[in-house]
Amino acid sequence: MRPANHFSAFIFACLIAVFGAGNALAFKTVVIDAGHGGRDSGASDSLVYEKHINLDVARRLERTLKEAGFKTIMIRRNDEFIGLEQRAKIANKYRNAVFISVHFNSAWRKEALGIETFYRASSSAKFADYVQKELIKNVGATDRGVKTANFAVLRHSRNPAVLVEGGFISNKTERSAMLDPQYRQVVADSIARGLMQFNRRSL
Repeated sequence: MRPANHFSAFIFACLIAVFGAGNALAFKTVVIDAGHGGRDSGASDSLVYEKHINLDVARRLERTLKEAGFKTIMIRRNDEFIGLEQRAKIANKYRNAVFISVHFNSAWRKEALGIETFYRASSSAKFADYVQKELIKNVGATDRGVKTANFAVLRHSRNPAVLVEGGFISNKTERSAMLDPQYRQVVADSIARGLMQFNRRSL
């Protein structure tokens, strides 16, 4: 993986100038779902818990999107448990919106690594493609591709929706990278960049 700090604040400021911050928005609201939480820790290894990484990336994503002029809704802001149906119910309250669920992966095979993005409805395919391409380009991780899945938060979404798996907690190298705040910022900014490109395409 590339050094996390290569995606500089200057580059992202230029991105906002092009795609956001006063420009027309095809959709105005982004619902951000930090996966797991509370009694549901998600993946874990070596005292690193997915629920904490998810929430930090989600908070960073929220800040970036607000700077770009979007309204953001956080499914959770703290370490709390929220059921999958409740997450979908919260997200579906908003129209003219998109939904992003932030996760990190795990596998029995410790060598498994890379980033993948999931979608369910065909209307979300390009959304997932833009996000995945930006993540791979900026993070420099192994590309596990864009895939369809029947995850509950995608299945019940009425808006374009994607679920990102930003690397493997079970992989020592990727787990170490996740502990770097700069890495988590690059993941958040890359998701935002993909979303902004989807927004521009949707105008």
